Amino acid sequence: MELGLAGRRALVTGAGKGIGRSTVQALCAAGVRVVAVSRTQADLDSLVSECSGVEPVCVDLADWEATERALSSVGPVDLLVNNAGVALLQPFLEVTKEAYDMSFDVNLRAVIQVSQIVAKSMIARGVPGAIVNVSSQASQRALANHGVYCSTKGALDMLTKVMALELGPHKIRVNAVNPTVVMTLMGKANWSDPQKAKVLLDRIPLGKFAEVENVVDAILFLLSDRSGMTTGSALPVEGGFLAT
Repeated sequence: MELGLAGRRALVTGAGKGIGRSTVQALCAAGVRVVAVSRTQADLDSLVSECSGVEPVCVDLADWEATERALSSVGPVDLLVNNAGVALLQPFLEVTKEAYDMSFDVNLRAVIQVSQIVAKSMIARGVPGAIVNVSSQASQRALANHGVYCSTKGALDMLTKVMALELGPHKIRVNAVNPTVVMTLMGKANWSDPQKAKVLLDRIPLGKFAEVENVVDAILFLLSDRSGMTTGSALPVEGGFLAT
């Protein structure tokens, strides 16, 4: 299915690894000019060598002032993927202030800040746009040791709805994708224990975790005009986990 994304300009956060990196690669292949944001310069360097034309921006999105400086002159953006995120897992009774602050700074506050910068530019230019927030099935299901992570993603789903409500009149669509465990390098490392994985897999009707391309395909669909009447949604990519 032709998505018609060629010629547009996108900004992707968390672009150095995993879902973000694969999203950048897919967008470039679709003829999109991409601004890739990561806190790791080495990841950006290797990404630029793989995808010519990618514009790298190295910044830690947990730093509000540095993010403002780095993105204030990023130029016109038509598509935004808020993918950057952290997963700091602790039992509820052991949650630390540091883990709480870092999780909400990156998983929620940075989404607000980056989206404000991009959306204000879209509105000033009078152009339509699309924003996709990478959420999680953990926004809707309690998982042990995920108290802070689940909370950030639950908040992100509601933020997505509010953004859709307020930005819709400006013809800016905002949606979330909510994957299960994704087989990135991090996903494989965290869920390589068969016993640990079985507990979750037994709750997934399709009996498997998501591959990166499953999530990237959903992101590209929501960025494209093929989803032109979809906004404020949370699209599950979780093999039926939320149906159980």
